[in-house]
Amino acid sequence: MRIEINKLTPDKVETDFFKKTAKKVLKFVKLRGLKEISIVLICDSRMKALNKKYRGENNTTDVLAFDYGEIIICLPQAKRQAEQLGHSLKKELAILLIHGILHLAGYDDKTKKDYNKMVKKQEYLWQKVI
Repeated sequence: MRIEINKLTPDKVETDFFKKTAKKVLKFVKLRGLKEISIVLICDSRMKALNKKYRGENNTTDVLAFDYGEIIICLPQAKRQAEQLGHSLKKELAILLIHGILHLAGYDDKTKKDYNKMVKKQEYLWQKVI
């Protein structure tokens, strides 16, 4: 599977990390019908606009995933979450990437039951790839 990284934010981040992590996750998660994943790193204002357009929520969010294989990660939000949770930015970015890949694989987190199932799988994959 081809993995493309698009960094649309001036923040410094190691893009190879995303490719390596995605390749490891994809050994455990099968994506049907996709030949490519595009991982896009953006700022708060862009994420807020996308979140409003596609989810009707007028605030930023950490990650969005689209069925055609695009995963969008808000780098400033990831930084805030890492700080709040007391772990590294790298760990938070890996978790968000895993979360996005799980959405592409058909996982959903709209209900509490589905959310718990997704988080359990996310934690399992985190342990496997790191």
